[in-house]
Amino acid sequence: MQRIINGDSLTGHGNIEGRTVLLDIMECGMRAADPYNNTLALMKLEGDNLIFSGTVFEAAGDPRTGRTVFDLKKDIDRIYLVAIGKGIQRIAKALEDILGDRLTGGHVLAKHGDGIIMERVGVTLGGHPTPDKYCVEGCRHIEEIIIGAQLTERDLVITAMGNGIGSLCTYPVEEVPLADVTEMVRLMQIEYGMPTADLCYIRNNIDRLKGGKLSRMLRPAKMVHLLGIAPKIVNTPHYDVSGYDALTKRNLWIHTLCDTTSPGEALEIIEEWDTNKRCPTSIIEYLNNYDRRYLTVKPEEYEGWDCRVFGLMPFELAALPSAMKRAKELGYTPHLLTEWLQCEASSAGAVIGQIAISTEKNFTSFKAPCAIFSGGEVIVTCGENPGVGGRNQEVTASGALTVFGSKRIVMAAVDTDGTDGPGGEFHPDATSKGITVLSGGMVDGYTLDTAITKGVDLKESLRTHSTSVALWEIDCGIAASQNISITDLQCTLVMDHDG
Repeated sequence: MQRIINGDSLTGHGNIEGRTVLLDIMECGMRAADPYNNTLALMKLEGDNLIFSGTVFEAAGDPRTGRTVFDLKKDIDRIYLVAIGKGIQRIAKALEDILGDRLTGGHVLAKHGDGIIMERVGVTLGGHPTPDKYCVEGCRHIEEIIIGAQLTERDLVITAMGNGIGSLCTYPVEEVPLADVTEMVRLMQIEYGMPTADLCYIRNNIDRLKGGKLSRMLRPAKMVHLLGIAPKIVNTPHYDVSGYDALTKRNLWIHTLCDTTSPGEALEIIEEWDTNKRCPTSIIEYLNNYDRRYLTVKPEEYEGWDCRVFGLMPFELAALPSAMKRAKELGYTPHLLTEWLQCEASSAGAVIGQIAISTEKNFTSFKAPCAIFSGGEVIVTCGENPGVGGRNQEVTASGALTVFGSKRIVMAAVDTDGTDGPGGEFHPDATSKGITVLSGGMVDGYTLDTAITKGVDLKESLRTHSTSVALWEIDCGIAASQNISITDLQCTLVMDHDG
């Protein structure tokens, strides 16, 4: 399935040779961000036995390692599915295809713009990165199904969770209006540039489902939790744990697992970012007078439940290694700067561009032809200028300013879910093609000249965070189909000849 849908416009100008090669590499990486086949590899139905098996999908140190078999005739009365995340239907659809009419019911909560592909369970599309009323509506559907089912230990609930769940799984406690949660997320993450990890401390403690409370609601059913991430996931590079310990002792955002945050820590985050005067009053008042029924699930409670957990996107099968392998096949030595790049997007683009220029001039240990890679989740601090754009778009717009004049450098960056930023109708030509959000951008040393000729001010687009319009008008905005997110993918080619 082709992910990038405007390849012809991306490769029809500038460094055409380099752009063509880089499009191939980025397409390979984005195709790897599809968990459908991995779900089929993990889960099989043989007669009346539902089998989960695959050590590559297990987190290191998981005490429940090995093959898990459910006898659907003797031990299981009903099977339910709950899925939340950007592009999460690709996992949910695989489960639906495997189980067929053995699937009793369930619900999926995905992002606006995802095409609805489910046939046996309902789908609600909600807002991301800021939650909307449809997020709450989807959560209510899930709650109603769970309560109505009156689950027992003879029921099996399979959950699928992916990136984007922090916004999509929004069901605030009664004391906090949805409008206040939406404003808090906008303020903290968009205006102030707060990392997702810090934001989780706040929103996990003002919600009815976050922080493991969803799984608490599923008790006493048996549970299998599928994650659209690598099983070795950690929240930030500052933690010294990985594997199962990271999932259970450092988890902040996978809301079917346990969580170690507290209302007190949430208040500390608000104060640390000096936002206590602007944060909605209802949130601060609730955190100071919280309802103990909605405290997050701690590891001790979680470990007593009958759960299995699998990460469906192991690193060796994910976007970065797949793209790096393709680069090598195409004659470009791959170099990985970091799996987790987290800084201002425009700064990241400038630094990556400077590394590429130094490589072109033989001032680094990288030798052309090569491909320089990074991943992670860069940040855009919008302040009072929240235009339509995205973090990977800003990486490339900034990179275009940095590599100006080079005939050998081409840069690209995408969010692997296909939606880089909140989107919106940013350009009538894009809207006429059914495109309301870009996935990222592709630029080269010729891009700035093209922008100047067409009257596009890249510096101003960065200042106002309006990169979608700018990149689209110079045929440098990448448009792609939506899927799950397994972080960003950035690749910069340094050729050994002019392109």
